[in-house]
Amino acid sequence: MIWYDDYFYYLVLVIPAVLLSLFAQIKVKTTFAKYSKINASCGMTAADVSAEILRRHGLFNTRLSAVAGNLTDNYNPTTDVVSLSESVIDSRSVAAIGVAAHECGHAMQYADGYGPIKFRAALIPITNFGSSLSIPLIFLALITGFSVFFLIGIILFAFSTLFQLVTLPVEFNASRRAVKELEGSGRFTAEELAGVKKVLTAAAMTYVAALLVSLMSLLRLILLSRNRR
Repeated sequence: MIWYDDYFYYLVLVIPAVLLSLFAQIKVKTTFAKYSKINASCGMTAADVSAEILRRHGLFNTRLSAVAGNLTDNYNPTTDVVSLSESVIDSRSVAAIGVAAHECGHAMQYADGYGPIKFRAALIPITNFGSSLSIPLIFLALITGFSVFFLIGIILFAFSTLFQLVTLPVEFNASRRAVKELEGSGRFTAEELAGVKKVLTAAAMTYVAALLVSLMSLLRLILLSRNRR
């Protein structure tokens, strides 16, 4: 039974999830690279577009900042700062503008009190705590034979999976907001907006893949627990 479960787990569940994750990473890099070579006809940089979006949405206190790295763009609600990576902030490309608008979408979510992002923010400390303790507790259960450690480890790990699940609507909503803002500005052609959508869709696939990998890992822990019993 254990051998069958391992076979089923790796062949039917893990390998497809890992392949999807690899494909998603390659897809986002190649799509970003492709549309990084296409500049928007309006001539605005990603920083210019971000500033305009924030002003139009009334987020006058939200600051823009540069951050080191490639595709390390993020929004920090604690400091109310949209950080754009070196490959994005001064770029006039369709790809960079899409990424920057997406991060502004997160700022808009917090400003509007968007439920899923508030729930995700509440999960962060629990997820961080659980991710650091879940696997050690499971190893401790295997060594000591105390099933309660295994159960607690699975519950803690489940919070990581829940975090990945809640992340999906947050990311998709931020992308929809980004596209809506870019369309509403009237500065971008239909072809440019189509490129933005492709970049953001490729990025969203990485979150879908991360959720699947987390689900498969959680399932494996549940199977291990069942086999121990």
